[in-house]
Amino acid sequence: MPPVPLAACRDLPSSVTVPAVIYLDHNATTPVLPEVFEAMRPYFCEEWGNPSSAYRFGSKLKGVIEAARAQVAELIGAQPREVIFTSCATESNNAAIHAALKANPRKRHIVTSAVEHSSVLNYCMALQRDGYRVTYLPVDRDGLLKLVDLESAVADETAVVSLMWANNETGVLFPVKEIAEFCRGRGVLYHCDAVQAAGKVEIDVRKVQADYLSLTGHKFHAPKGIGALYVRWKAPFSPLVHGGHQERGLRGGTECVPLIVGTGRAAELARQQLPEYGKRVRSLRDALEEEILSSIPNTELNGHKTERLANTTNITFHGVESEALLILLDQEGICASSGSACLADSDEPSHVVKAMKRESAASREMIRLSFGPANTGTDASGALNALRRSTQMLRG
Repeated sequence: MPPVPLAACRDLPSSVTVPAVIYLDHNATTPVLPEVFEAMRPYFCEEWGNPSSAYRFGSKLKGVIEAARAQVAELIGAQPREVIFTSCATESNNAAIHAALKANPRKRHIVTSAVEHSSVLNYCMALQRDGYRVTYLPVDRDGLLKLVDLESAVADETAVVSLMWANNETGVLFPVKEIAEFCRGRGVLYHCDAVQAAGKVEIDVRKVQADYLSLTGHKFHAPKGIGALYVRWKAPFSPLVHGGHQERGLRGGTECVPLIVGTGRAAELARQQLPEYGKRVRSLRDALEEEILSSIPNTELNGHKTERLANTTNITFHGVESEALLILLDQEGICASSGSACLADSDEPSHVVKAMKRESAASREMIRLSFGPANTGTDASGALNALRRSTQMLRG
């Protein structure tokens, strides 16, 4: 059933009943789908053996893992042997950069951007303390990356370029195909953090020829605690996590079979539903965004109008502190954020919006709203009215 359109929100009275929870933070995490949970359940309760065991009760689970690996590979157009399961996106991002640096120990230069996820930025800053040189590419006021800046930054000593597919705070899309082609032409390894893109846009590593590409299950309705890393066949790779022979010796540690199975099933569903995803969420996102910008004074969109994910809007409410606004929204059952969930306990402004609009206070006065396929026009209407009441109250 298609979502109810967001119509005439401007005329809705402020007394409209808001549901107990309106979840508009799908870029932070997504609910586990019932089909995903049912696929996982047997491997918690009945088939709980260790895949590394010699006896059949455990060893038969190797086939289950390989089936899930094939499902994840199909989501991104890869071969199953090119997919390594990890614990999360942070591990996948770190492992990719680590592998590229190990492959070229004499090259001690990394190129990334000022708006990457903290798992990339903080690792790069740690590497700087170890003597590596890092170039942080700027973005413009719309959050877009200029290829000319990348071309100017890459040098003979560059070991890896790490640039994301879609920004987690604004949804802005980077020109990943062109980035991959440039890196391949220069003989530089390219890592792409595709965590926010998976399940929202088509990913085909045969077209976007990254050497490494990071995913995590909980962004596309799998459980938390499970990620994946695509490593292009014959791309160099050295394990970040050393241990046993698991993952063909590329990532040690006993496999969490239920979470791997859940990620495989979620990837299968995401691939099936991708053609309809954008249609479902974009209409709601656009309608709510338009109403906020037109009916709430002193608001401003952060991010390019069209070159972004269909589900994401990031808006500055000038004169209103993000933290105060989120507290009031939470009291009305609205789940939103002021940026990456990984930095939710930090009082620092959004580094993404700060990089886009250095001269303004927008990075301390913004919130992100990110839709999922289950959201409806009623959700959007409730969020709009809550935003109206909250901003009016905070502005006195």
